Amino acid sequence: MNKKADVVIVGTGVAGLFSALNLPDDKEIIMITKSDAESSDSFLAQGGICVLRDEQDYDSYFEDTMRAGHYENRKESVDIMIRSSGKIIEDLVGYGVEFEKDGEAFAYTREGAHSRPRILFHADVTGKEITSKLLARVREKNNVTIYEYTTMTDILEENGKCAGITVKTKSGEESSIYADYTILASGGIGGLYQHSTNFPHLTGDALEVAKKHHIRLEHLDYVQIHPTTLYSEKPGRRFLISESVRGEGALLYNKNMERFVDELLPRDVVTKAIREQMEKDETNFVWLSMAPIEKETILSHFPNIYEHCLEEGYDVTKECIPVVPAQHYFMGGIWVDKNSHTSMPQLFAVGETSCNGVHGANRLASNSLLESLVFAKRAANLIKEQWCLEKEQAV
Repeated sequence: MNKKADVVIVGTGVAGLFSALNLPDDKEIIMITKSDAESSDSFLAQGGICVLRDEQDYDSYFEDTMRAGHYENRKESVDIMIRSSGKIIEDLVGYGVEFEKDGEAFAYTREGAHSRPRILFHADVTGKEITSKLLARVREKNNVTIYEYTTMTDILEENGKCAGITVKTKSGEESSIYADYTILASGGIGGLYQHSTNFPHLTGDALEVAKKHHIRLEHLDYVQIHPTTLYSEKPGRRFLISESVRGEGALLYNKNMERFVDELLPRDVVTKAIREQMEKDETNFVWLSMAPIEKETILSHFPNIYEHCLEEGYDVTKECIPVVPAQHYFMGGIWVDKNSHTSMPQLFAVGETSCNGVHGANRLASNSLLESLVFAKRAANLIKEQWCLEKEQAV
């Protein structure tokens, strides 16, 4: 049965949820997700979320982001993200998100390619903490309806404008959802890879739809490989060993237990070094040692990693673990402007499926959650502005 809404949002990760939370309560919003609402990559984010600590941190944060992205970043987008970070953190705390504290102040950690600690975190499940709280707030709203196990199959195009989407349910029922505005927040492309840290149902559906409708795409070859996932011969999603582990002091070793790379270099550089070392050693992995990190820190900061490795037969407080690179993030996607608007009127894209140029050719650690939230809010704000404009013109 066809439906009508003011806004339809494809995806229930942080980008989709934050878009919904920033739209007016008197507008009807429909959200769909291909799996259950909790199965978004936002839930899997471990390390944390970046924030501009103070004005003195601006230049180094900007440079760290640009350098990691090989200076192919869109400078305007980087500036917007950094300048907006403080308010985003305030919003999250207001929605009930809890970050680690050092006394009364926030505690900060550091990850690869960051020149100083500027990352807020919640143990090693920051993504779960943020996304679960946002999802809970969305579920409290009477104007938002979430349809799970519902896949977008196409967008509705009328006179060159987006008029909603077509969907297919798990049972095979097909229908249309008409909307004044559509927001694509359907995640990345990890499901297309044999080895990925992403959920397997994330297969770049929005990109295929965009191609079909000649919507502008950008940098489809900008795919990030994360240097350290737990090596396993089992099929399925790879378990991420967060970069913050190396930020806290963990070291990489070859088969002879010799260090071979600066562990805090950008992800693509460390990945290249690991692959070269594996080829040289004729091995399927390298070793990661958490020995430099105090046991108390491991148990308090990385409980999820500790427990998962224990389940796989490794005690990270006593021994090295085997790690291998795997597909992790997509920097390219559907081209959007600074307000997340695509090249098609009334169609927006946010989160990993979009490309606003923040990350350049390689994403800086812990910028993904922040970027998704900043530009989701901007999409919602522009939609609100356009509604106000329409109201004024109607008078």
